Amino acid sequence: MPFRLLTAAGKTSRTVRIAAGGTCLAAVLGGTAAFTALDKDVVIDADGHRTQASAFGGTVADVLEDQGITVGEHDLVAPAADTELSDGQTIVVRYGRQLTLTVDGETKTHWTTAQTVDAALSDLDVRADGAKLSASRAEPLGRQGLALDVTTPKDVTVVADGQTRPLTSTATDVAGLLAEAGVPVREGDEVSVPVTDRVTPGLGVTVVRVDRAPSTETVALPHGSRTEETDTLFAGERKVVTAGVDGSKTVTYADVFRDGVRSQHDVTGEVVDVAPVEEVVQVGTKPKPVPVAAPKAAASSGGAPATSDGLNWGALAACESGGNPSIVSSSGKYHGLYQFSVSTWRAVGGSGLPSQASPAEQTHRAQLLYQRAGAGQWPVCGKKL
Repeated sequence: MPFRLLTAAGKTSRTVRIAAGGTCLAAVLGGTAAFTALDKDVVIDADGHRTQASAFGGTVADVLEDQGITVGEHDLVAPAADTELSDGQTIVVRYGRQLTLTVDGETKTHWTTAQTVDAALSDLDVRADGAKLSASRAEPLGRQGLALDVTTPKDVTVVADGQTRPLTSTATDVAGLLAEAGVPVREGDEVSVPVTDRVTPGLGVTVVRVDRAPSTETVALPHGSRTEETDTLFAGERKVVTAGVDGSKTVTYADVFRDGVRSQHDVTGEVVDVAPVEEVVQVGTKPKPVPVAAPKAAASSGGAPATSDGLNWGALAACESGGNPSIVSSSGKYHGLYQFSVSTWRAVGGSGLPSQASPAEQTHRAQLLYQRAGAGQWPVCGKKL
């Protein structure tokens, strides 16, 4: 029958077919006894997969080679590869895995023979209590290796909407931290730290709510004023011919509020609702006449002088009152030679009633009135002067 012959290194040298019979059979039987004595049964545990193998002498390295098991510098073999085999021995092989580990943004590469994420973290003495992992702790760590992100918990503070929120977070970046804190960030809101920044221990993040809205205000437009010279008024006299009136306009603003407090108030437009009316004042340029003393001559008609300072006061009195210094109009409003109203009489310095004054005083007051306002004070009879 054919049989397997092992060399000292545990390898088959050749297969020999021997015919049964005589001396040859005795030789074979003797060789088989010696072969049996040197053959050893071993167990190979490769990453937990156990297989049995027979080896003829040699070392751990020999039996691994015979079984087609290749080990590298990052693999673990126990006992050591140069250890002589013994019958019943268990050979343990643990393959190395490359673990690319990023802890809070810092990346390092490690080799480990651990077969799960949790075991690898323990072997590497990575403190990950309460940390957020990119893979489950129970996930197998295959021979192809793994990239693992670990985010450790950090004490941080978020201030928003009038509240200060201290919390422990495993968020990777500020955007994730705000989401974890339940603080939405609207378009236009201001965040004190860029949302792409990593979360670090003791980090403080403030969110300012920014709102924009238009507003309007009604603003007064003060009226201006200008003067005009006129020779219808005596020098020093002034007359308002157009009263000034203030106007108004509506101004539109773009307002910006930060946490409810207005921080910007920018003008975006305006519309005039009521235009202001400019005040116009006339200033007299007419030279004032030289004052004359009250006339003492006898009146040509009831005591009024016929002429004085080149003017025919007697003709004016005759037209206004028939030359009667004590006459009063039927309405009781106008008095005397020149039909003064009481208010006009007093405006030129008279007292009492004009109809009770002497003709000379009445003429004197009429001359003063003429100096101020001209013959227009007597719309009908002024042309008689």
